Amino acid sequence: MGTTQLENVPEPKYWHLKTVLIDALDSEFEVGEILPNERDLAARFGVARATLRQALEQLELEGRLQRRRGVGTMVAPPRVGVSVGPSSGSWPGATGDAWRTVGCVEAAAPAAVADVLGTDTDEAVHTVRRVRSMGGQSVATELLYVPRASVPGLPGDLTPADHAPAVLRELHAVELDGDDRAVELGSARAEDAKQLDRLPGAPVLVVTTRYFSGGRVAAVAVATYRADTCRLTFGDSGAMEITHHGQERHAAAS
Repeated sequence: MGTTQLENVPEPKYWHLKTVLIDALDSEFEVGEILPNERDLAARFGVARATLRQALEQLELEGRLQRRRGVGTMVAPPRVGVSVGPSSGSWPGATGDAWRTVGCVEAAAPAAVADVLGTDTDEAVHTVRRVRSMGGQSVATELLYVPRASVPGLPGDLTPADHAPAVLRELHAVELDGDDRAVELGSARAEDAKQLDRLPGAPVLVVTTRYFSGGRVAAVAVATYRADTCRLTFGDSGAMEITHHGQERHAAAS
């Protein structure tokens, strides 16, 4: 069998540098330690700063490094297993839900969400913002989009403080047929980045959940998880963390 064109492509410089940096992280730096600045690192390894930046971005994506505003780039701890579970069979906000509600507004959903919900792009829907924390640190934010048609009994004179609880309460009165989830890699939007103490554009894991009732999509939740600290797990057996050195250990699902 002949070689493919891709097999003849040389390994990118930043990819080789990433391997060298991993060795340095494992042998010279401790978790939480701040790395030298880009100029010094580029000089040490004899590469252009653009090449170094590509390697650092890849290591951040893989959870080996974290960038903090006003602090710099530091060695990340092992990712924490965060269970998003199987289909839970319950609406958001149920007892034992790991999320904390922080607000609710009525606004048009993003076009992609409106398409899933079957609403017009300029139609206002109830948008509940929630936050998930572990160890005192925010690890995820969520926007739950609920069309007015899904909560027809919602009072029209709600105060801002009562808005989110009332939306969730009305959802729980509706029969849930089921839900499904999809996961993809994304970049942190400015608002989510601020909530998660990340830089805008930082890698994140986006979990989109569709909730079904009455043969239609009754609500959509878009959760944004920190890709540098979270390792999403599914199923009932609990989370499994894999450390940077390949050692496995079980952790209770959150």
